[in-house]
Amino acid sequence: MIAAATKAIPEATVVPNQDAAGHVTGRSLYLDDLPTFEGTLHAKIFDSPLAHGTVRRLDWSRAAQREGVVRIFSATDIPGHNNIGGIFPDEPLFATDTVTFMGQPLLLVVAESEELAEAALADIEVDIDPLPVVTDPREAFGLGQLLSPSRTFQKGDVAAAFANCAHVFSGRAETGGQEHLYLETHGAYVQPLEGSSLRVYSSTQGLRHVQETVAHLLNMGMHQVEVDVTRLGGGFGGKEDQAAMWAAMAGLAAYHLRRPVKCMPHRMEDMRMSGKRNPYSSDYRIGLDADHKIVAFEATYFQNGGAAADLSPAILERTLFHGTNTYGVAHVHLTAHSCKTNLPPNTAFRGFGGPQGMFVIEAAIDQAAKALGISTIELQRKNLMPEGYEFSYGQIVRGCHAAECWDEAARRFDLPRLQSEVETFNGANKLFKKGLALMPICFGISFTNTMMNQARALLHIYWDGSVSLSTGAVEMGQGVNTKMQQVAARSLGIRRDRIRVESTNTTRVANTSPSAASATADLNGKAVQIACAEVLERLTAVARQHLAAGDADISIGNELVHIDGIATELDWKTLVHLAFAQRVNLSAKGHYATPEIHFNKATGKGHPFAYHVYGTAITVCTVDCLRGTYEFDAVQVVHDFGKSINPLIDLGQCEGGLVQGIGWMTMEEVVYNEQGKLLSNALSTYKIPDIYSVPKVLDIHFLDAPGSDGAILRSKAVGEPPLMYGIGAFFALRNAVLAFNKNALVPYSAPMTPEKVLMGLYNPEV
Repeated sequence: MIAAATKAIPEATVVPNQDAAGHVTGRSLYLDDLPTFEGTLHAKIFDSPLAHGTVRRLDWSRAAQREGVVRIFSATDIPGHNNIGGIFPDEPLFATDTVTFMGQPLLLVVAESEELAEAALADIEVDIDPLPVVTDPREAFGLGQLLSPSRTFQKGDVAAAFANCAHVFSGRAETGGQEHLYLETHGAYVQPLEGSSLRVYSSTQGLRHVQETVAHLLNMGMHQVEVDVTRLGGGFGGKEDQAAMWAAMAGLAAYHLRRPVKCMPHRMEDMRMSGKRNPYSSDYRIGLDADHKIVAFEATYFQNGGAAADLSPAILERTLFHGTNTYGVAHVHLTAHSCKTNLPPNTAFRGFGGPQGMFVIEAAIDQAAKALGISTIELQRKNLMPEGYEFSYGQIVRGCHAAECWDEAARRFDLPRLQSEVETFNGANKLFKKGLALMPICFGISFTNTMMNQARALLHIYWDGSVSLSTGAVEMGQGVNTKMQQVAARSLGIRRDRIRVESTNTTRVANTSPSAASATADLNGKAVQIACAEVLERLTAVARQHLAAGDADISIGNELVHIDGIATELDWKTLVHLAFAQRVNLSAKGHYATPEIHFNKATGKGHPFAYHVYGTAITVCTVDCLRGTYEFDAVQVVHDFGKSINPLIDLGQCEGGLVQGIGWMTMEEVVYNEQGKLLSNALSTYKIPDIYSVPKVLDIHFLDAPGSDGAILRSKAVGEPPLMYGIGAFFALRNAVLAFNKNALVPYSAPMTPEKVLMGLYNPEV
């Protein structure tokens, strides 16, 4: 599947993921692999069976008497704040008078074993008087139920522009939720330390939020709560804020009982209680001139935020940032509402609102093209933004590769040939039809909350020449620890195997930003560079004196000191010994804050991103028009990696993100009933792409591009942008259905499940 892509990677540049051997052999340690401390207790959550109601009676007396049950905790046992909200303090750890979603915690049962704690849940009695349940964001908006103030981005004069357009089209687009389905569920293991301090082992992307939440819950200072993370078994945004709840549960019990407490949910518990990717329902209007240039675009997004804000307001903002994707539009008006419903609080997911916004404008362009009888592909290409384009939020495009990626994809993969092959196949086959679609992307890199764009690194060089490196980056399968090791090795001029990347820990690196927004390698890598440069300055001074080098240029490479580029006999270990003997400081802390970025939320203008990532994907699918099933023949991509420092890892990220995006657009359907109960609550009812559903050919080409100074070593971020290529899968399938039945009813509603395909094939448009 990846042979075509890996051919482009020179063997000399292949640096394997440092965790690869541990993953393959099963020796990599995750939260549930930690050795069990003596006296460990286990916690299980008793959660609400209703999505909305008033708690009339909650009786846990029988459960408390069960053998092995140590204690049952409620909101009355919290010494600090009963709140785990990140952006707004609107989410209690334990519900008290009112429950607002099915799965909301009411009590915590702590017992000598997980089995005993789980058995005790059956003896808890609760009476809840039902209240009206709202699951639809448009209904919530009509009732005035918002999680945060509505937001608007605008540019130009949309009303006047529409009045002068030759063609105007309007419609509705829907995107569903998506379950993170990380291999490792949420969880926390908390160990009491001396005094009242706690050590929290957490499966989290956001150590600072976990630390702060536990501290404030227990009325402590953050300095009394240590959070440690070795690695995660996947996160995809789901563990950015929501990990705090599980840590708070275990922390509360450990605080009171002074015994270690583990709280690890089973898969179905995790799926029931945790939030998903935000579903959106959106209205749009698009206006074109006589030459089919997009003049005006207007959209209103109704975001389903769930019962509490979590990160939905920030996700909503990124939807606005990416509402026009990679297209140049002179007049833009985007409005977004974060709607409060009776579902678990939805949360961050790879792309963080960007994919939802991009889908809407792609739907608008596709509708316009089909109504005009022209090619969607031609309309897309005609409207790609140029260098110097101003986004609706005020940032000017610099280093734009939108058209370059598109044209390179069309040339490299011979787009005219692919179009001809699809047309020929469809003409010759009655019950099988192919569809083709192109998906260009433009994705901004940085946290849109400016203050979060900072990172720190702590570097220790031991006197034997080995190195310890701590950063705020969380390794969750994306290979960031390998990249940090590469950055340090390149900066210091030494072998990678001399460098140990430590676990992420709040006592070594404080005030961490979450590993999210595709910014982790950039922020932490640049902090590593700064720390290395500080120590190098001291070491080169020692070398200069020892070698009597005068004003010559001193550098270190291949573990040898160089004078004016010529290697000397002074090696790394000897140099470190010399420095230690002279009592030179061999430790350093690097602090990095992304320069230039800023954004004024009041005006909706600024320069929020360090740079943008570009690319284009060509997707070809085949639909079985008798059954409604389908397969993806190929996805061929030209992607702007910049100057990748680890092409193998970046290729894997691109492949994984793309397939996850295809899953969101096709088979991953999150379903709640009208009572707010999750129906797609297990792996038997919720499907993600497996080896049989990924594209038969997945060919990813690295664009020859200079990268950006804002990226670490000019190697652009790759975590989130490729997910948006998956949007092309929806439009390829839609085109295949229309090739079978030109009057098919195929609304712009994702995911495009086989059921929807089948109904579209045989239902005429009305």
